[in-house]
Amino acid sequence: MTLPLNDQRMVESLKAALWKSEFYLPPVFDFIAVSFFALTGALAAMRRGYDIIGLFAVAFVTGLGGALIRDGLFLQDGPPGLTRHWGYLVAVLAGCVVGWIAGNLLEKFPNAIAVIDAIGLGAYSVVGVQKSVAAGLSFPAAVFVGVTNACGGGLLRDIITREEPLMLKPGQFYVLASLLGSGVFVTLIRRTEMGAPVAALIAMGATFLFRVYAIAFNWRTAPVQPWRYKRSPDLRRPKPPKAEDDPT
Repeated sequence: MTLPLNDQRMVESLKAALWKSEFYLPPVFDFIAVSFFALTGALAAMRRGYDIIGLFAVAFVTGLGGALIRDGLFLQDGPPGLTRHWGYLVAVLAGCVVGWIAGNLLEKFPNAIAVIDAIGLGAYSVVGVQKSVAAGLSFPAAVFVGVTNACGGGLLRDIITREEPLMLKPGQFYVLASLLGSGVFVTLIRRTEMGAPVAALIAMGATFLFRVYAIAFNWRTAPVQPWRYKRSPDLRRPKPPKAEDDPT
């Protein structure tokens, strides 16, 4: 199956720009970001009372789940990146250890962890887009994979711990922040002469600032309600059980 001519030209232009000046996430920063993502998974596992295996499993999927989805499901370009360097497993173990030692202290500063998490959110959004374009995906698909790369680990964490996924509920613009960063990166590459490293830093900065402002000012999304025909207040309240349905 071939892409339409306009999409092919767009993908080729994006590839040329990225190959000319490709953005690489520094390995040390990459490992630190994985550790912080894994730390949030470790904290969630301890809240659920999991043992050491459960702690590592939840931390692993939180820190590396987005990259696994990206490489294994969408790109399918050889072994996943986490299998090519032992540092990723060390980063996950570091997140587990920090969560085990300082979990009670960290729970008192949720905003600090969220701010640090915002750095990794922007970085992984950009990396996901870059790898997708290099693999030949179109602009919308690359943005989608970038968001999945950044947010997929948190989704898997909530599924494993049997929590309603946070990314599906009203919240402080987490997925939208990743979508903003992914869109800014591709737009700068496509519409300007800017090199990929500079465009990536701008996109990461936009994601970070948007996320931090959302945390600082408690900007939140709202539940979706029917636009044309609104539900009456009486229908929103659960009806009391009938006498014959009462189990007592």
